[in-house]
Amino acid sequence: MEREEHFPKQTYRNRANIHSPDGVLSLTVPVVKGSKLHTRVKDVKISYDFNWQRMHWMGLESCYRRSAYFEYYEDDFAPFYQKKFTYLFDYNEQLLQMLLKFIKIQLRLQYTETYEAEYPLLHDYRNAISTKKEYNFEQKPYFQVFEERNGFIKNLSIVDLLFNQGPQTINYL
Repeated sequence: MEREEHFPKQTYRNRANIHSPDGVLSLTVPVVKGSKLHTRVKDVKISYDFNWQRMHWMGLESCYRRSAYFEYYEDDFAPFYQKKFTYLFDYNEQLLQMLLKFIKIQLRLQYTETYEAEYPLLHDYRNAISTKKEYNFEQKPYFQVFEERNGFIKNLSIVDLLFNQGPQTINYL
């Protein structure tokens, strides 16, 4: 995992999109001002100037309470909206570890020790997905709670797939 790069603004490092009754709802974890000025990703602090955790949790509940698997996973997700993490990197890392466990992907994460602008012998996916671009890759539809109202919405957070498909998530991926 890249932890030495400068924190890039407007990326999915601190945001996710979920399916709400009105369409896409974006959830953003606010960061402390100054975290945008050449701060390494591992040093970016989460801001608690307003109660974003409560807003995010209420959003997840209102969007997924009726889904097939929200109750199955809610006790595992709740601490991410109760505990105050200092660093965004730690929050993301623990959330990623939990998600990998749920979807039964065994992966040993490795962390960068220095920033490298390029990795000539590896595929570099750091900027492969952007909040500023629309992606037209084909995504196989699955049942979504508000599909009858909004149709299938692609490119959502993995939590949408997890809350709707549960243990079958790995088969979709």
